[in-house]
Amino acid sequence: MIPFKILILLFAVNFAPTFATYYLHNKWIKPLDMGYDFIDGRPVLGNHKTIRGALSGIFAGTITGYLLGFPIVMGFLVGFFSMIGDILSSFIKRRINYPIGSVVIGLDQIFEGIFPFFVIVFYYNLQIYEIIIIIFIFSIGTYIGSRFFKDILLKQPFENYKRPLSPKLRLREWRACQLSSNPFNSIINFERAIYYHIFMRTIFRIIGLYKKGVKNALKIKLRKIVLTFKDLPLPFDGYRILFLSDLHIDGLDGLSERLQKIVKNLNVDICIFGGDFRSDLSGSFTPVLSRLIPLLKKIKTKDGIYSILGNHDCLEIVKPLQKEDMTFLINESISISRNGEQIWLVGVDDPHYYKTHDIEEAFKNVPEKAFSIFIAHSSEIYMEVLNYSPKIYLCGHTHAGQIQFPKIGPLFTHVNAPRSFTYGKWEYKGMLGYTTSGAGVSGVPVRFGCYSEIVCITLKKD
Repeated sequence: MIPFKILILLFAVNFAPTFATYYLHNKWIKPLDMGYDFIDGRPVLGNHKTIRGALSGIFAGTITGYLLGFPIVMGFLVGFFSMIGDILSSFIKRRINYPIGSVVIGLDQIFEGIFPFFVIVFYYNLQIYEIIIIIFIFSIGTYIGSRFFKDILLKQPFENYKRPLSPKLRLREWRACQLSSNPFNSIINFERAIYYHIFMRTIFRIIGLYKKGVKNALKIKLRKIVLTFKDLPLPFDGYRILFLSDLHIDGLDGLSERLQKIVKNLNVDICIFGGDFRSDLSGSFTPVLSRLIPLLKKIKTKDGIYSILGNHDCLEIVKPLQKEDMTFLINESISISRNGEQIWLVGVDDPHYYKTHDIEEAFKNVPEKAFSIFIAHSSEIYMEVLNYSPKIYLCGHTHAGQIQFPKIGPLFTHVNAPRSFTYGKWEYKGMLGYTTSGAGVSGVPVRFGCYSEIVCITLKKD
């Protein structure tokens, strides 16, 4: 039992600097070597060895040792000597000219694994084979962990990656986007699979409402609304916007065909998608393309098709859809011109799950007092965007609750915004908003008390 606890203690110390990087990002990252070079002209350690990392390792050793029942002084010293071993490894790697941040099997683990035993042997009488086994398992585990951190969490997944690189964001993307093969994505994302695909579907089947809920979900309405503005540029009087969001198009058989029948007879000026093309939060997006591309071919516009990303979407879906003439606004803006006048479309990345929206970057090219239409996947950044004075805020994500109860409404809105922003038109300090109930369904494929919809918005000048 003692060797197992020691192994846990060593792992806790080793991974503490990584967790500090994951949660604290760039806070308190002063280099241990203060930026100085050694007499050979190379850095003493390098800027990746920080005071924060060393202190987090010592702290983790102290707390974990105490929780495991070790003397608190022992836990502190294990953390201290382990960090000394880690520092020595970095010092040696700089001397033999390994790049800063490189992972070297053996050298990265040996001193960090051995040095703590200078303390441990004073407390516990371990056999030499036990020490060797502990160090061996520790070395293999930390090597795998360091490779995962470096090659997954600190590496761009592809060229022209548009998001800020951070371990926390990359872990979410890895779970949802890069980990696409079964059974691994089902294991990693087990909580959603259990809740929706087993529990919720079973409940609706037991009470005999599953088929009715699916039938309701396929009753898609074309909702037409008119928004009037005094400062709308005159050439855009009567401008028609087709707004579709939350298709989750691979999650419900027959959905794509229903949508195609509705849009093929519409003549609009522009089409905007509000994100969430995929049904699941993980896995391949190939089924999405096979159902979405036929729909795109049915949409007729004068000024093109535009889209943002939702919390179910991966950046990898952008490139294949761009080939189908869909333009993505990922913290970007674009102007639409008519007879010398302009309106602006401003779109941000997902503000709900990935939290990669950058409103300032999105509006940087938009002239002051320009007529702008803001598109975000959810309504929860309504206060942030108000400073940029968009005339319209288009969003979705909520599905209008997807299941509503009479006189109560939706039990869950899945958004950190007032309930009045859950569905339909809303207003906030002069900014008009519209939250669509979405064209598809998420999780369990049923609807009760609310309909799926696509929206045709006509702009009118007062």
